[in-house]
Amino acid sequence: MRKLLFMVLLLPVLAISQSNDSFLLNMTELNVKFGHNEQFLEGMKAYKKCYVDNGGTDKWSLWHRVQGEGSVYVLTSSMAKWAEMDEDRDEAGQKCWINVVNLIRPHLQSVGYNIASSLPKVSRTTPFPETTTMVYVYSAKTSNGTAFMEAVSELTAAMKKADGDTRGTWYDSQGGGPDTADYFVGVPHDNFADMDVDRDGPWTTYEKANGKAKTDALRAKFRASISSDWSYMYTLNKELSNQ
Repeated sequence: MRKLLFMVLLLPVLAISQSNDSFLLNMTELNVKFGHNEQFLEGMKAYKKCYVDNGGTDKWSLWHRVQGEGSVYVLTSSMAKWAEMDEDRDEAGQKCWINVVNLIRPHLQSVGYNIASSLPKVSRTTPFPETTTMVYVYSAKTSNGTAFMEAVSELTAAMKKADGDTRGTWYDSQGGGPDTADYFVGVPHDNFADMDVDRDGPWTTYEKANGKAKTDALRAKFRASISSDWSYMYTLNKELSNQ
């Protein structure tokens, strides 16, 4: 699917070095034209069938954004190393390219592509469970990335000590435009009902371990390091993913 993403975008990508203990996340945001949602989904269905029928081996996930303006989907796939960016399209991708041209692109208002590198030291130690159908994503643009990550490191260390692990996977964006988040974290959920479960949040967990004064100081440091932040929920379209 990585090849499909590049064909949809036709954009160059800046190569940046990556540590061996992290992975790269490809994200393609697809903003569907008003009234074209069903046609877009049918186009994705046709592409997937063609790709699978022709023996394609790339894997991807298709997520639908719950909140916000318009109908927005995000295609995600992962790479172990930057060298995978040098690979040519596979034979299945070449054969099915016509479906992208005729059945997907005409229904898109805009397309945006980004790459992020995972941050294992502050992330959960296990992959998202196979039961994940919804992901809560918090994103931030920072005015002081060093201070921001220092605060995140302290928060996640407290959660690991209290719960045995953190709940989300953190990422560092690798380049991008002026509206691209510098950092973001994805927290998996089995379903929306999982959001109703009463759990201590990161700040509550930290305060129980370190007291109110230290928590207030760290919260102030965290907020001062952020220029803007936002969050969305995304639901997984299993039928149109190829996992």
